[in-house]
Amino acid sequence: MPLGTVVAGVLLTPVVSVEQQKRRGRVRAAELVGRQWLNTGGKELQLQDFRGKVVVLDFWTFCCINCLHVIDELRPLEAEFADVVVTVGVHSPKFEHEADPDALIAAVERYAVHHPVLDDPELTTWQNYAVKAWPTLVVIDPEGYVVHVAAGEGHVEALRSVITEVVAEHEAKGTLHRGDGPYVPPPAPETTLRFPGKVIALNSGNLLVSDSANHSLVEFEPDGETVVRRIGTGERGRADGVQPTFAEPAGLAALPDEVAAAVGYDVVVADTVNHLLRGLRLSDGTVTTLAGTGEQWRDGSDSGPALETPLTSPWDLAWWEPAGGVVIAMAGNHTLGLFDPSTGEVRRFAGTTVEGLRDGAADQAFFAQTSGLADGGDRLWMADSETSALRWVEVDGDGFAIRTAVGTGLFDFGHADGPAGEALLQHPLGVAVLPDGSVAVCDTYNGAIRRYEPATDEVTTLATDVSEPSGAAVVDGELVVVASAAHRLERPVPPGLAAKLISGASQQVKRPATEIAPGEVELAVVFTPPPGTKLDERYGPSTRLEITSTPEDLLVEGAGVGTDLTRRLVLADGIEHGVLHVVAQAASCDDDDEVEHPACRLTRQDWGVPVTISVGGPDRLPLVMGGLDA
Repeated sequence: MPLGTVVAGVLLTPVVSVEQQKRRGRVRAAELVGRQWLNTGGKELQLQDFRGKVVVLDFWTFCCINCLHVIDELRPLEAEFADVVVTVGVHSPKFEHEADPDALIAAVERYAVHHPVLDDPELTTWQNYAVKAWPTLVVIDPEGYVVHVAAGEGHVEALRSVITEVVAEHEAKGTLHRGDGPYVPPPAPETTLRFPGKVIALNSGNLLVSDSANHSLVEFEPDGETVVRRIGTGERGRADGVQPTFAEPAGLAALPDEVAAAVGYDVVVADTVNHLLRGLRLSDGTVTTLAGTGEQWRDGSDSGPALETPLTSPWDLAWWEPAGGVVIAMAGNHTLGLFDPSTGEVRRFAGTTVEGLRDGAADQAFFAQTSGLADGGDRLWMADSETSALRWVEVDGDGFAIRTAVGTGLFDFGHADGPAGEALLQHPLGVAVLPDGSVAVCDTYNGAIRRYEPATDEVTTLATDVSEPSGAAVVDGELVVVASAAHRLERPVPPGLAAKLISGASQQVKRPATEIAPGEVELAVVFTPPPGTKLDERYGPSTRLEITSTPEDLLVEGAGVGTDLTRRLVLADGIEHGVLHVVAQAASCDDDDEVEHPACRLTRQDWGVPVTISVGGPDRLPLVMGGLDA
């Protein structure tokens, strides 16, 4: 059927990707194509419905911590430009579970997404906009043309500058239409817990739960149902005292009695979205801030006095004696931190900030959004969610080393039991050590509780049909699980229940690999300073580029750290598939030479780019961090 034909009153027009349009000059925004719309009161929308507004497309997936950062970053912009800007979340899933429409509906509520969301399960709109990373932001002007693209987080000031210019231009042209957008909030639910995160057992026998979406903590009697008290007002905030406020708290760690007596608080709380650690005194419910500045870490030192050192999305916590403090799963930059309550210091414990899976010495290891920790005595167990991995830390000589029990990398997942080297998980968020020394894994996106037996190196399944298990604790020998999407605690593993074996198929992320030529390839990170700013070289290079690969021998040349945003890569012969890990950053400063200390802002993005090497593929790989690729 020829394009341009009218069928049933609908004009069929070609779907032309952004990449194709770049070769034709000005880029018209592609149509928004997906399965359903959320937060619109049931109305299906098209791009023409946004004509006259500035549209910000936010390509996200709900497993991705950087995407969650961007949702929070956009909130003040949405309020500032409420009558001229419409944000549209385009949810393009990484994991199979994220393509479940009910799971997406839950995630939109869980993370308080207050704008329309397009469900893009087949990554159709993702591909039409030539997106290569989560998150990516695309700005469309009131006439329907793409005017700005930005990958990663930390783009608020750049977006403000771009939007301000676009609004002024189109107000003058008469093409800007002010007024309310199409967002329709869903009805507010009523449950005691709302998307709880983690649970720990207290010395009293009671259970303490982080009630993440209700921005508070809840103490239950041992039955896990009878509420003793709620700690927190339920409002999003960061106030200390006996009427504290939190922002999506998650991890909890009880201190040893002697440490708690010395420091004056009993439990450390990961106040995730506030980028803080908080201390809870159980006797009277008083909360104090222990670590973090309230600002998200982006670059520079992450070690020093705890209250002067920024953190980034602490997701879980565990007191681990060999480390001498509280280990922090710093999901926001793919590292582990360490907080010492006795000295009030925090420091990097493990990781490099590169997202991936690499074992070895703690300071050289790669992590991928570690989200669960459990003290196993000589081992600290970890659920490394984005690599669907179960890993551990152990003492190694005078330092520490990282090992992997289950998991192979960023793009492989599934539900399969058996030898650990062949077993598969799907985005686990929690872990607990069972009385016999085996490890229970909250296999979140499989809705299952899995068991790893170190003695046999085998994985089995203990329970299924658990609604997004995200944390667990052992209470009197019984496993208590946070069924997060069911908004309750459950005991899904009855005493004496035998484990079962599930033989599932291996799965891979749907995201299409990027085709590149063999031999020499130019990798170019595209960054155009936002209006009113420039790259300021007065104090040295303002850009940084770090490249590694999986497998490591994929790159014959080009790996390592440099200051240019363009790098010549030489790919090894005989390797057809791999992943390029690219970390780029650029500091842009106010373009005013008369100001002695201009305001500067750091933009940073971490890509894990799956590539296929094939003859005839392009010999240039552009990655847009900010601006438009020429």
